[in-house]
Amino acid sequence: MKIILLVEDDFLNRRLSKKVLTENGYRVLEAKNAKEALETLKKEQISLAILDINLGEDEQDGISLGQQIKDRYAVPFIYVTAYDNSEVINRAVATTPYSYLTKPFKNVDLITSVEIAIRQSGKKHVPKIPVKDGDYTTELPIDEINYIESDGNYLLFHTDKQTYTSRSTLKHVLEELSESVFVQVHRAYVVNKAKIEKFNRKAVIINNTEIPVSKNYMEGITNNI
Repeated sequence: MKIILLVEDDFLNRRLSKKVLTENGYRVLEAKNAKEALETLKKEQISLAILDINLGEDEQDGISLGQQIKDRYAVPFIYVTAYDNSEVINRAVATTPYSYLTKPFKNVDLITSVEIAIRQSGKKHVPKIPVKDGDYTTELPIDEINYIESDGNYLLFHTDKQTYTSRSTLKHVLEELSESVFVQVHRAYVVNKAKIEKFNRKAVIINNTEIPVSKNYMEGITNNI
């Protein structure tokens, strides 16, 4: 079942849209602001995000949230809004959404936009993270990462082909990566869950490499793999 993340600050609008989407076979997760949306994106495998542009006074707006989703996650998104002025439209279009619906819209328009976006998302880009390849900086697709190892002030990004580096910390990189894809198994290691071949209470095996698991992170592994 496809999972839709519905980001809308108005309770009634959120529930009405959820009803339409649920009746058409989608599972809907709700968020009333950008913070809740980003927390959900890190934990769930979202098929599509529907973003209201106006998320309330003093709140991050949907367009800036859309930009974050574009930069960090391989998740298509569409905008819904009551705004139809050129400035807002230009800002929204610059983030390359899959569709843009102006309120009020018909239920059939919502479902059509959702289905088109999900079908087209097969062509979506894979999120990348900047890393060092010798003296050069390159963009590493996150789905190529087997595991990340902390080494002093640097991180080592291990892939099937080679190891890249970055001057950063695991705490910082975890803020950029989706929890639905990556999990920390040790104070010095984060692994790509899709790459795990087998595991026990002491280690996980990725590409014939044994990576230690510490007691502090064991519960998180059993709950997330």
